[in-house]
Amino acid sequence: MVLPAVTTVKAAGYGRPMTGTRAPTVGEDRRAHLLAAADRVVQRDGSAASMNLIAAEAGITKPILYRHFGDKGGLYRALAERHIDQLLGRLRAALTTRGGLRARTRATVDAYLASVEEQPQVYRFLMERAAVEEPGVRGQVEGFVRRFGEELAAGIRAEPELGDIEPGRALVWAHAIAGMVQATGDWWLDHPEVARAKVVDELTALLWDGFAGPARPRGS
Repeated sequence: MVLPAVTTVKAAGYGRPMTGTRAPTVGEDRRAHLLAAADRVVQRDGSAASMNLIAAEAGITKPILYRHFGDKGGLYRALAERHIDQLLGRLRAALTTRGGLRARTRATVDAYLASVEEQPQVYRFLMERAAVEEPGVRGQVEGFVRRFGEELAAGIRAEPELGDIEPGRALVWAHAIAGMVQATGDWWLDHPEVARAKVVDELTALLWDGFAGPARPRGS
């Protein structure tokens, strides 16, 4: 589904829009270095990542880590923001795929599942550790699904193959799609024996027939 003009994705690790002019301060550079170290630990150890392991990876003590992020929750939120922004950027790009509605639908589903497949430990950390321990991270994850649903609804309304979709209908479809793809990703993480292409094909077929079908012109 083609989106109208989308907002700029935030700079990974900082949570602020890129300006392209101001050089990062020493404190920002240090924070970025520590966040990168935390990211390496999470990608290696997933939900088993701890503040001790992250501090050791960065070559510092835990008090220094706390000085930059406030507490464990602050670090978890920074990591969540980093990866959620990256995922949202991939999904936005997929929504502009050329080749028609079916191609855009497939590309969007595949972009989400590709992120799960490429960084399974990160996904586990966010869903199984950070979101459970920190309400702020849980809110970020839920907020991501809502943000994606809102943008997807705008894309549905702008999709030429669907015609003039009523706004309420577009919102229902969009949030249903966002929730379904996320739930499928959660399940698939524990079922790697199912090929990604198979999961993408099945979801695409379901969406194409169940959501797009009623809006396609007769005979198409």
